[in-house]
Amino acid sequence: MRKSNRPGQISLSDATMTIGRVFGTSDETGIHQLTVTSEDAAAVAALPPGSALLIVQSGSVVGERFLLNAPTVMAGRHHQANIFLDDVTVSRKHAEFRRTPEGYTVRDVGSLNGSYVNRQRIDGEKLLQSGDEVQVGKFKMSYQHSPNQA
Repeated sequence: MRKSNRPGQISLSDATMTIGRVFGTSDETGIHQLTVTSEDAAAVAALPPGSALLIVQSGSVVGERFLLNAPTVMAGRHHQANIFLDDVTVSRKHAEFRRTPEGYTVRDVGSLNGSYVNRQRIDGEKLLQSGDEVQVGKFKMSYQHSPNQA
């Protein structure tokens, strides 16, 4: 069992509710696991229907949460972006999240470094699934949609 360095943080092997996916390699064991705090799990469980949460897993604001609850949410380095990610690896207008009847989609809006879902560069729009890893610049975020039905 892998232990976390942050108080209150659990790894997927400790969780009673899995809200992340396991992705390939960065530590000494060759396994990198997305982790969430018990507070993050509670926040996901309390999300209103039709909304979602992005939980920052790597980058300068690890642990920060961004609520997706509008029809369109812009992520970028522009000071008026809904999700402000302050790093030179992020374009001013980098990625757009859109609510659809099936859930949220993400699309790159012409950024220099591209946008990724589960480490695959996206072209066009990509429908997100709970647990997907979304990367904008150096920021990797876990996407979690509301488990509550309308």
